[in-house]
Amino acid sequence: MPRAREAFIGLGSNLGQPKKHLMFALERLASLPGYTAGAVSSLYKTAAVGKTDQPAFYNAVCRGMYEGTPGELLRALQALEAARGRERSERWGPRTLDLDILLLGELVMDQPDLQVPHPRLHERGFVLIPLAELAPELLLPRWGKTAGQLWQELDPAEKAGQEVEKVSWA
Repeated sequence: MPRAREAFIGLGSNLGQPKKHLMFALERLASLPGYTAGAVSSLYKTAAVGKTDQPAFYNAVCRGMYEGTPGELLRALQALEAARGRERSERWGPRTLDLDILLLGELVMDQPDLQVPHPRLHERGFVLIPLAELAPELLLPRWGKTAGQLWQELDPAEKAGQEVEKVSWA
């Protein structure tokens, strides 16, 4: 059995009842074999990035421990997305539930179906801000900087349009 690694998972939703979709994901993650739940960031309402003509997203990051392979975790997250009606018809399109492996300990891997750390983590406020909240001192593999540093150093043109507003989970 692979050793346990600290896992940071990004959660997002902008269709139906986004907060309920995210709560569903957190509840199911807590009972996922090999996963031990830890902390959850605040909830953030964020503008869509990439494809901007869609509803705003609700995003958060959760932190836990995972004992299993990266591929097993990816398949488990995709099963949770499917359970909430996720359709993969359009890149960066609207979705009921989006779960991304952001970090798995110090692991760096580049495979066609999975890259860890997440390949766009360093340029997305909806990931960097909640990640900095959960782990302000954590140096991210591949970049050797904290999430807060990456957000501060992001080009202003890249930050434009990435409004990130803390909102209530209730």
